[in-house]
Amino acid sequence: MTLLTSLVAISLTSLLLLLVPRSYSSNINVSRIPSPKSEADLLEFPQNLAYLVADFYLLGATGHTLDAFAPGLAQGGPAPIGGKLANLDPLIRDVSFQFGLIAIGHLRALKSVVKGLPRPLMNISKDVFGEFVNEAFGQPFHPPFDPYANSINFLLASYAISFSASTMYAGIASKVQNVASKELVAGLLGVASGLDTTIRAYLYEHRNLTVTPYNVTVSEFTNRISELGNKLGKEGTKSEGLEVPPSQGAEGKVSGNVIDANKYSLSYARTPEEILRIVYGSGDERVPGGFYPKGANVRIAKYYLNTAK
Repeated sequence: MTLLTSLVAISLTSLLLLLVPRSYSSNINVSRIPSPKSEADLLEFPQNLAYLVADFYLLGATGHTLDAFAPGLAQGGPAPIGGKLANLDPLIRDVSFQFGLIAIGHLRALKSVVKGLPRPLMNISKDVFGEFVNEAFGQPFHPPFDPYANSINFLLASYAISFSASTMYAGIASKVQNVASKELVAGLLGVASGLDTTIRAYLYEHRNLTVTPYNVTVSEFTNRISELGNKLGKEGTKSEGLEVPPSQGAEGKVSGNVIDANKYSLSYARTPEEILRIVYGSGDERVPGGFYPKGANVRIAKYYLNTAK
């Protein structure tokens, strides 16, 4: 059994304990109040990131957006800019397709409890990922980084998206009060963490591989991407690469860091503001850009966009 298979099996076993088989739509009743952080707003917020995850993986795996697999779910929102069929090996194509379909399920779950929102304008072009990598390394790469060029590049781009999703749900989990809301977020968090661990496990197996043609290892790529996420989020260390100093590893005894967690081996959590700073690439929840050139369209995001005017 490979390291990847073992870790995924462990992760999925843990996730089963979090998933609760109940109809969320009939159990959650949260009223919207004049605040950018009501319970309904917190449950609405993940829709934008779920759209990003769904379209990135589905386009990369099949060349088609979520509209081909869930007609009407995007509610007339525009197709993303720049996504395309990636040059993936059979395993990564299969797993990526699964990830995209899982994100569709998450959108359906979220829309069953709060108002569904149209897909926002998203930019998942190689140019955006290339700019992100240039910023992470503090210099332009030649040729520019292309997430769609091969499986390793695609998974490194996935790494940049996946830690935002898992830390987002961990942050929301501590804020919702309704029991059914907690159960829903626990289910979403469990699966998002499973996706993150799957990506990290595969990259960990290839951590010493040099990413062509940059003469930089996979491990160093993840370190730089995590450091940039922390810099943009502006709330300290909430993501770490695949290898850390042993003093920062689990129990201060290991440099391997296949599961991203704090000093007590607990999940990192981010607020909606931190997530917006990262996915905008601006470090400011009031300044859109990056994956969302016109900003996210959830109420929390609109609140900050309006304060910037």
